[in-house]
Amino acid sequence: MASLPYTAAACASVRADPAPGLLNYAAVHSCLLRADRRLSLPVLALLLLLHFRFLAVAAGAHFSPAVSRLASRLRLSPSMAAVTLLALGNGAPDAFASAAALRGEGGLPRAGLAAILSAGAFVSAFVVGAVSLIAAPFAVPPASFTRDVFLYLLAASALFYIYLSAEIFLWQAVGLVLFYVFFVGLVFYMDLGAAGKAVSSAEQETANGMSRGAMDLPVSVEHQKQRKASLWTVLTKVTRVWDWPVTFLLKLTIPSTLPSEWNKFYVCANICLCPLILLYSFSSFIPLDSRIVFLLPQIRFPLWSVVLLVSFCLALSHFRFEKESPETENIASTLISFVMSVFWISTMAGELLNCLAAIGVIMDLPPAILGMTVLAWGNSVGDLVADVALAKNGQPTIAIAGCFAGPMFNMLVGLGTALVMQTAGVYPKAFVLEFHVGIVVAFVFLLLSLMATLLVVTWARFRVPRFWGYCLMGLYILFTIVSIAIGSSSG
Repeated sequence: MASLPYTAAACASVRADPAPGLLNYAAVHSCLLRADRRLSLPVLALLLLLHFRFLAVAAGAHFSPAVSRLASRLRLSPSMAAVTLLALGNGAPDAFASAAALRGEGGLPRAGLAAILSAGAFVSAFVVGAVSLIAAPFAVPPASFTRDVFLYLLAASALFYIYLSAEIFLWQAVGLVLFYVFFVGLVFYMDLGAAGKAVSSAEQETANGMSRGAMDLPVSVEHQKQRKASLWTVLTKVTRVWDWPVTFLLKLTIPSTLPSEWNKFYVCANICLCPLILLYSFSSFIPLDSRIVFLLPQIRFPLWSVVLLVSFCLALSHFRFEKESPETENIASTLISFVMSVFWISTMAGELLNCLAAIGVIMDLPPAILGMTVLAWGNSVGDLVADVALAKNGQPTIAIAGCFAGPMFNMLVGLGTALVMQTAGVYPKAFVLEFHVGIVVAFVFLLLSLMATLLVVTWARFRVPRFWGYCLMGLYILFTIVSIAIGSSSG
């Protein structure tokens, strides 16, 4: 939608369009700020910074500790944690969004495939580069690293071959989903199978390191806040002003996983608000205003009101009868903390995407530039903040494994499920894939980054060198420039 001067009709038209997220940024620009670019751009830029800060706090203070403690409690190796916790945490929201969009539009547009491939190139190049710059040099397990990168490379090559054939059959789409199931099974077989004593001791040391990192996280965060602030004093003060409402909101909706951080007020707020937020996250499948019978047989109440009443009663009873904090860490609280962290990262990533798109429309950027930058970055910003937070907390092995398992989950399960639904609709015929040179370029750069990373890390004796982080970021910048040029010329 083009940026229009302020009129009452334009404002009413924008308000009539349903907002894709929590805020209607087009309405903020067209109605609240009267379509004045001089006001809209600074306000949206501040909101953009707030979204980034929200993502960073949610990932660093909640998601990363939850992953660490779950992996430690369940005794998961870094590769197991990557293909299960990280892949589900970063990829499941995208997979649900793809399925919901497919049901709503009745088809899979070309932009959907391009966005998934561009996001895969972003993670395999830019995010891997960021993790390398933060934590390198660090060692990676040779067997699991080779397996992850090689199977991702194999899956991307198979999908590239299918795309070049310009059609896909039902058995091929099902094969994409089953390939990820095979991948997860292979990971569990390799990690749970008969392994040598050296491997067992190494994984035990990694688990102990993750546990220590999770226990020391609050101290390290506070230590970082109290470190020198010479040139960044003003920025730090502004950030702390933002941090209080962000931290307060996250504590109200994400349970604390440590007994030492137990607080009766926050626990009761978690009991009251978490079910309602989870219900909202499934609103595309179960409408919030669905009417159900509750207590009174003749009256149908909205679903959200029933959930709120039940959760409020449970919170009230907990506040009345619970007097002391639990003696040990509760795995149920850790699991809920993980789920709620995923919700906030996914939600705020969507808000970031919508805000970036609104800024692009206000600045009259071409659709090609928006598609190759905003869509790819918005779909992958959750992976970026989660993997970088893990790397900062001393867990680069899980982060680097998640850089391959997460995009593979999106490509094979998210896109694969959508293709299964498409091909099932035209079975036994093949579903025709629309050719575009930009998608071919995305495939080429994705395969190039994977092959180069596999060769360089193997050459460095399975240690990730710091210089390779700069190389990968440069490769992604080159990919973005080429993609924008192709998109601008072809339309």
